[in-house]
Amino acid sequence: MESTTAKGTIIVTGANGGLGSAITKEIVSKPEFSAYYGLYLVRDAAYAPALDSVLATSSKHPHEALSIDLTDLDSVRKAAEAINLRVSEGKIPQIRALVLNAGFQDFGKQTWTKDGFDTTFSVNYLGHWLLTLLLLKSIDRDAGRIVIVGSQAHDPNDKRNDSSKAFIDDKYNPMIRDKDNFEAIAKGKWSSAIEDTTWRSGFRRYGAAKLCLTMMMHELQHRMNTDPQLKSVCILGVDPGAMSTGLQRHASWFIRVLLFQIVLPLTLLLMSKPPLRPTQKSASHILQAAFDSNEVLGQYPKDLYFNGDEPLETSEESRDAQKRELVWKESVRYTQLKEGETVLAAWE
Repeated sequence: MESTTAKGTIIVTGANGGLGSAITKEIVSKPEFSAYYGLYLVRDAAYAPALDSVLATSSKHPHEALSIDLTDLDSVRKAAEAINLRVSEGKIPQIRALVLNAGFQDFGKQTWTKDGFDTTFSVNYLGHWLLTLLLLKSIDRDAGRIVIVGSQAHDPNDKRNDSSKAFIDDKYNPMIRDKDNFEAIAKGKWSSAIEDTTWRSGFRRYGAAKLCLTMMMHELQHRMNTDPQLKSVCILGVDPGAMSTGLQRHASWFIRVLLFQIVLPLTLLLMSKPPLRPTQKSASHILQAAFDSNEVLGQYPKDLYFNGDEPLETSEESRDAQKRELVWKESVRYTQLKEGETVLAAWE
């Protein structure tokens, strides 16, 4: 299905998962989004039952699913090339909102990509970094927004992480110290499942990947602000909070079933401020960041981060300009980004 009359294109990665499906459900159920073209990115567009069931409820919202494997940099390039081509040919409108939602947590069952990167690092960060840089040529330069889905795990000093005891060892806080240490994170040698056989090893690597994604928010906005073509494009972040989703699929029975399907859902009924958030609520917060203009967000809400819909300062480490530049330059090297692949002037 193609649409040349839509107001803009909405792209959501990881659209077949818990939060991704909830974001899609919000889009297809709200009349104001029916004017947009939906492009839903999943690992296998031929088999995305959760996404298919949500999209089947709407006849007004033009949409399609597209395959992308964020662990495979060739797949990321192929998907971006297909999207850019269709925008340039006028078959779909420019990208109004790019939601970097796809997430992965291995709970200690560590794996690596064919390129030799830690899977958690590749899915949560590196694949998204490359996809974003490639898709900038198709973004709406007047009103385009990019939204990263953050996490409390990006900040070892966030009080919400205290109970996990994942960051009490000084060797994990701060996470990024130098080039060699960052390479250890990228290649899965930092907090590896061999070094720590508990679920905490995966939680730390997830946190490190989300830290890189949060750094990307700050650094990309900084670089776009000085770019004549992209200076009006905004990038924001939303921490969706703890939710019961497919993110826990690799966890133990205790975490996956007892904690996330029984104990925490009960807190939704019993507490005024429960530790668990319904996916639909988090989805609405993400779309609010992608589309709203109000006194909180402003017309051009640049480089803002929210816990739900409340402004939150990101970690001290994520705001370190030297570390951000290190992560950026290494990401260029890891993805082998070349001149002409992105329209961002300060891409190197």
